[in-house]
Amino acid sequence: MTDQLRIALAQLNPKVGDLPGNLALARDALHRAGTTGADILMLSELFLTGYFPDDLLFKPQFVTDAMEAARALVADTAGSDVVLILPTIWQDGANLRNAVLVAEKGEIVAIRHKRELPNNDVFYERRYFQPGPLPMPVEIKGVSVGIPICEDIWHSSVCDHLTMRGAEIMLCPNGSPYWTNKQHIRKELVRARVAEDGVPMLYLNQVGGQDELVFDGASFAIEPGDKLVVQGKSFETDFILSDWVRGENGWTCANGRVEELTSVEEAPWRACVLGLRDYVLKNGFSHVVLGLSGGIDSAVVAAMAADAFGPEKVHAIMLPYRYTSQESLRDARDCAERLGVRYDIVAIGGPVDGALRELQPIFGNRPIDLAEENIQSRMRGTMLMAVSNKLGSMLLSTGNKSEMGVGYATIYGDMNGGYNPLKDMFKMQVYALADWRNRHMPGDCLGRAGEVIPQAIIDKAPSAELRPDQTDQDSLPPYPVLDDILTCMVEEEMALGDIVKRGHDPATVKRIERLVNIAEYKRRQSAPGPKLSPRAFGQGRKYPITNGYKDLTVG
Repeated sequence: MTDQLRIALAQLNPKVGDLPGNLALARDALHRAGTTGADILMLSELFLTGYFPDDLLFKPQFVTDAMEAARALVADTAGSDVVLILPTIWQDGANLRNAVLVAEKGEIVAIRHKRELPNNDVFYERRYFQPGPLPMPVEIKGVSVGIPICEDIWHSSVCDHLTMRGAEIMLCPNGSPYWTNKQHIRKELVRARVAEDGVPMLYLNQVGGQDELVFDGASFAIEPGDKLVVQGKSFETDFILSDWVRGENGWTCANGRVEELTSVEEAPWRACVLGLRDYVLKNGFSHVVLGLSGGIDSAVVAAMAADAFGPEKVHAIMLPYRYTSQESLRDARDCAERLGVRYDIVAIGGPVDGALRELQPIFGNRPIDLAEENIQSRMRGTMLMAVSNKLGSMLLSTGNKSEMGVGYATIYGDMNGGYNPLKDMFKMQVYALADWRNRHMPGDCLGRAGEVIPQAIIDKAPSAELRPDQTDQDSLPPYPVLDDILTCMVEEEMALGDIVKRGHDPATVKRIERLVNIAEYKRRQSAPGPKLSPRAFGQGRKYPITNGYKDLTVG
């Protein structure tokens, strides 16, 4: 029995499916825990498989290989005084479990199973796992430790059960993705559990991008009395040591590092940069290409790419046609120079005019409309994909959530790309973030400081420039109006009548609903992008493409 514990939280960036790579990360953490005198090392949820492995869990060989990797890591504790808390998958007879192995001196000394399995728009654990019974505490170096796994702490019954069975301290491994205000939501949850149960809780979260999800780390510990005693870094890997002592009133933190939490204003930028960086690098690419139009969206994506990879790994291409303004040519070059990225001009006049010429016998004398406009966008997409194929760069798309919401994007044109950093960001949020980035240098970013997005781009009216004197507001409501309607419709699932009561024009609301519904097929074919809100298209909002429902609350 001991009255002192040094606990290490390994806030790392695993890759789903990369069993050898994740095992190497875990071994490095175990070695570091030993050299720093830690008594306990905890890894994040399903660390060896990465969170979340989805249908990899249906592959028997993957399950076998993951369990072998876990046994190998357990064996590594033989020459160490560190007790390892290893979250991993584990086969329990016919049941696959989301589990935690407690390993000491080369042996598994305890196994605990996740009780509460999430079944929502992000994770469908009930598809793969069987829930475990209410868990019992684990004795570690004479201390009764509760190990609730992620979702378990969202249900008071699990922590209540652990404390009633004598748990003196809670160690909680998590795979909790970021979205707006998520860091504060987690803290309020843990504060509630600590207040209810009267024992401290250490909350470990992973970090890194995994397809559309971004894990922000920001691990922390709270002890009774609503005391934040440990705070890890946000959006970065971290190795968090804290010293704990047992007194008359239980365990308290004697030494813990408290980092400043990333601000609400900075967090979306960091999430987009981290999600972009990990998606590109984890999929074997090292540099990116994008179309730089002289507009706000492509300028912000270019700045995010420079922050993610460094300017030397970003290639911006302007693709002008006869409707491209001199201002756009000027602003695109200015933005590229400020960012320090490679900049080329590839004119599309010849290919577009050639396509129109070849199509003329079919088009005949029909009036010019979206068909001709979309040829421009699709030609740009073709050119950019050619550069991507030839140079091995991942193409980034640049459409925002407002445009994706109403289908103001050309499928197989400006929607081309492997990843879209702005996919879950409304247009007015893009403007706000551009202004923020010009005034701040985000942490862990590799781009230049200062005004990297020209003010002229922020100030001018947005336009696709597919016809003379075109602006977005020719066919859409002003973006502040559109964004509010979409927020009500998409984020809040409000009835149309309630949206109108906010002061919006009924005909406009009905029109936007129609555009949202008919654009579902486009969104299904769009590039992935970081989830920044609970109702992101794709990972947070899934509607049928063929959909006959009509909201009749507006006449």
